Amino acid sequence: MSEVAPVLTIDGPGGAGKGTISRLVAERLGWHLLDSGALYRLTALAAAKHEVPLDDEMALAGVAASLDVVFLAEGGEGRILLEGADATRAIRTEQVGDAASRVAALPAVREALLKRQRDFRQAPGLVADGRDMGTVVFRDAPLKIFLTASASERARRRHLQLREAGVDANLSSLLKEIQARDARDMQRSVAPLVPADDAVELDTTSLTIPEVVDRLTELLAKRGLAPAS
Repeated sequence: MSEVAPVLTIDGPGGAGKGTISRLVAERLGWHLLDSGALYRLTALAAAKHEVPLDDEMALAGVAASLDVVFLAEGGEGRILLEGADATRAIRTEQVGDAASRVAALPAVREALLKRQRDFRQAPGLVADGRDMGTVVFRDAPLKIFLTASASERARRRHLQLREAGVDANLSSLLKEIQARDARDMQRSVAPLVPADDAVELDTTSLTIPEVVDRLTELLAKRGLAPAS
């Protein structure tokens, strides 16, 4: 692992804005980006492309270890390239999601992806988005952020996102789903969703996206990790 490339880890529950914030910070700084949540889906998609069976754990670990993926930060939206081809939409299909859940249960694949994630740490720096970036993957990161928001606000954001996509959704049901997912994530035995001991906790409930991006770049600047804006 490179000792010269700084890492900003952004962990937190779903709906806190990790993905958008990570992409915008990476774009502003010209840093590399890691969307850790997409890696199992990408592994499943790459396995299908190369006709690797989902019950061949060691072959799948090899796919994960050599995963040719680039995360591009573009105006907060972003694109994902797998072996040079745009896979942004392809990894969101139900079929890939089902395969990803099977892949994620394999210890050898999890270990391979842990190493692959650390390979993203390259100069001039890395913004790593996930749920255990600061507690497991990059424990020595010089700045760790735990991004959160109230469950009701995260449900509201998700409801708005679905409506804009033309999907009918019930706000009350979304809130219950988010609360249940939070409980599962925080109580799981492996890499539970908790802030790292040295993380800066930032509640985004009443903050705009530009305000959050400004705060993070200011924190990086104060620690000498990025130029002052």
